[in-house]
Amino acid sequence: MAKIAFILLCHKDPDAIVQQAQQLTAVGDYISIHFDARAPKEAFEKIQKGLAGNSHVTFAKKRIKCGWGEWSLVQATLYAVEAAVEAFPRATHFYMVSGDCMAIKSSVYAHRFLDRHDLDYIESFDFFESDWIKTGIKEERLIYRHWFNERTQKRRFYWSFWAQRRLGLKRDIPRDIQVQIGSQWWCLRRRTVEWILDFTRQRKDVMRFFRTTWIPDETFFQTIVRHLVPEKEIVTKTLTFLMFTDYGMPVTFYNDHYDLLLSQDALFARKISPEAKELKKRLGRLYASGREDFKISNEGRGLFKFLTGRGRIGRRFAPRFWETESSLGRERELMIIACKKWHVAKRLLGAIRHHTNIPSIEYLFSEEDTPLPDLGGIQRTLEKRTRHRRALMRMLFDYYDTDRLIICLDPGNLDLLQDFFSDRSQTRLLEVECDFSDDYLIGHAKRVGLAGDETSPESLAQLLPTIRYDILFESDRIRDADFPAHSIMREHSSVSENAQVLERFLSVGHDTAKTLAETPYLFVD
Repeated sequence: MAKIAFILLCHKDPDAIVQQAQQLTAVGDYISIHFDARAPKEAFEKIQKGLAGNSHVTFAKKRIKCGWGEWSLVQATLYAVEAAVEAFPRATHFYMVSGDCMAIKSSVYAHRFLDRHDLDYIESFDFFESDWIKTGIKEERLIYRHWFNERTQKRRFYWSFWAQRRLGLKRDIPRDIQVQIGSQWWCLRRRTVEWILDFTRQRKDVMRFFRTTWIPDETFFQTIVRHLVPEKEIVTKTLTFLMFTDYGMPVTFYNDHYDLLLSQDALFARKISPEAKELKKRLGRLYASGREDFKISNEGRGLFKFLTGRGRIGRRFAPRFWETESSLGRERELMIIACKKWHVAKRLLGAIRHHTNIPSIEYLFSEEDTPLPDLGGIQRTLEKRTRHRRALMRMLFDYYDTDRLIICLDPGNLDLLQDFFSDRSQTRLLEVECDFSDDYLIGHAKRVGLAGDETSPESLAQLLPTIRYDILFESDRIRDADFPAHSIMREHSSVSENAQVLERFLSVGHDTAKTLAETPYLFVD
């Protein structure tokens, strides 16, 4: 059975640290603590006193002052790891946590998870090839020496950086290592940790190199593990659930995130808000609970991206210079059916094909497998279709040898609607307005990855109003755009009313429009 030695780096809130250590060691696991030397001596003494007599707790033999982005964070981790290896010979795994981390699974679940696979869990992506670094300096983290802290000594940091750059004082990366990057929150086997400690004593050149790199806690262990351990024994993921905003700041969890956290495919989560008293209380009891009935839906990151992305809606593709003068043609007529329920639009389109000779294409900008003729490769991917949308539409008009063409668009594709309506061609829009039951919205959430089969009813209840509003918001944006030749066909309108709408939209006779409006099961889910 696995036994975990937690490596805890912390710098504040001694009462919470004592409580965290007691909760994690109550079921037989261990903890090694490094408490930042910048913190008051009295705070550290309070922790020592609070944990006195607990044989499953040890402390780093040396406390140092830590700074964000500095080597000191790696050194503090190594001190805590060394203490844990010496004090806990029965520990099989070493798991990095911070004072803001809490368990989101029970110890029984965590131990069985680790027992199932003899693996190391650490994010380790190629430093130069991956896009793990989103903003800021990249290669410069390594090839220049960094002696000053960018946050506390900004002027010195950048003076040193630019001086080295002007003077061409680049340095080489040790030739036999391939620098990796990833989250600092890892879980490693005892054998791996012992190899790392041996490596630090034998490879002084590598240690000198990393001591003056910038933010080495994201590269040191990630690189050394990949250097020492066979690739097949490494899982490139962290067992700690964490998310970051677009500004690189960690997302904080509060009392109402309990069910969401437990449903993630992870053992711990950070960062838990200090004010989330109820959440901390419930998670504190969880580790020793013996519970094993966790339902993993793992929708957290997709849900966060969806909810935050709603505030940044706008044009996703700016007009390309080679398209500014292009046109589908003044004499051509493009008819667009916009419907959030794709199956409803497809049924209507099938009926139109059957009763008219107007060529029609389903959601060609949303579904990769939409049947399309071979147009020289421009049709192969959604990205190509969208980027060259006007050229694609011209080619489709030519292929079908027609001046009238119908396509389906998702109401969320406002940028495409705006582009087509700005063309010199004649463009018409039929918006098909449907009702959305809770069951349909739940299915939609699962299809797009916002929820899973195991998502709790409570989480779904919180999510449904937001999805419903999002659908209404898309429709409101279309109305606000004030497109000409915009018609609306509604689920609850009479056959006669919808027939009139279809008659105007398609320019067909009343009998044909009435037959289309009577399409069997048109709005059935």
